[in-house]
Amino acid sequence: MSTFIGQLIGFLVILWIIWRYVVPPVRRMMANQQEAVRNQLDESAKAAQRLAEADKFHAERVAEAKAEAKHITEEARVDAERIAEQLRAQADVEVERIKVQGGQQVQLLRAQLIRQLRGELGTESVRRAGELVRAHVADPAAQSATIDRFLDELDSMAPAAFTPEVSSELRSSSREAQAALVEQFDSVAADLSADALSRLADELASVAKLLVDEPILARHLAEATGEVEAKKRLLQRLLGDKIGDPAMAVLNTAAAVRWSQTSDLVDGVEHVARLSLLVRAERDD
Repeated sequence: MSTFIGQLIGFLVILWIIWRYVVPPVRRMMANQQEAVRNQLDESAKAAQRLAEADKFHAERVAEAKAEAKHITEEARVDAERIAEQLRAQADVEVERIKVQGGQQVQLLRAQLIRQLRGELGTESVRRAGELVRAHVADPAAQSATIDRFLDELDSMAPAAFTPEVSSELRSSSREAQAALVEQFDSVAADLSADALSRLADELASVAKLLVDEPILARHLAEATGEVEAKKRLLQRLLGDKIGDPAMAVLNTAAAVRWSQTSDLVDGVEHVARLSLLVRAERDD
């Protein structure tokens, strides 16, 4: 019995010691553990909430990014179409400018080529005209043939007193030009001797033949371009040392007036040459 009581007392002492010294730390440890678990659960809940919020924010940002990307893509498409339209318009303007510039360059090249050809043809015409005039003036047979031809034409005219008339077949411009040419001849022939009239007729006949042989020169002299001084300089350079002043005065008048066609100029010069022979014949009578 005493043993049982002793064991009981020992057991109670052990229980008291456990209760006094072991249970409180264990309780504190369990409370701390529970608090830690509770804190972890709270942190986990908060983390889950933050994760949900983060997922929601991410989804919103993704949606905004998609919308922004779509907006940027649409703006880029509109800008690309606008730039393409501007480039097409600029290309059309550039093409039109190149076409206009090309046309202008072609016209300039054409005008330059025409001027060059005219210069070359003019130089060649002057050279050939000079050769023909020198050959004709140096050929007595040609001079005699010309005078004989004009005399034959005079023989076919009526014997009545001559009154210069302008052919009704000429156009208005050529009629006025031929009348001015006859008036210039009358002014020049008034003070000329018979020999001078013969020389005038021969020189004008030679020039008429030259104009027939050189149609480019004749066309240039008959053109109504208004470049009268240039025509006179050409005549002076071409014929100045080959014909006399009376013939040059008549030719300057022929170059200064306006002719309807080139052949009228040649006919006018031949007409004055015949007048010169006719006036000489009248004076001889």
